[in-house]
Amino acid sequence: MGILDDAKETAKAAGEKISRAAEDTVDRIKDKADEVKADVDVKKAEAERDSVQARNDAKEKLRD
Repeated sequence: MGILDDAKETAKAAGEKISRAAEDTVDRIKDKADEVKADVDVKKAEAERDSVQARNDAKEKLRD
């Protein structure tokens, strides 16, 4: 029974390692998605800022 018990333990350890690796991969993908979303939000905010600045500059020119 010793060999069978060793095989079970080895299979269990391998299964746990695979499970952890899969969880890590999922976490990395989620982190990357969050990073990309944050970059998109920053670019959107910058574009909005530039738009408002251009609009304000145009209004200022009309006032002169």
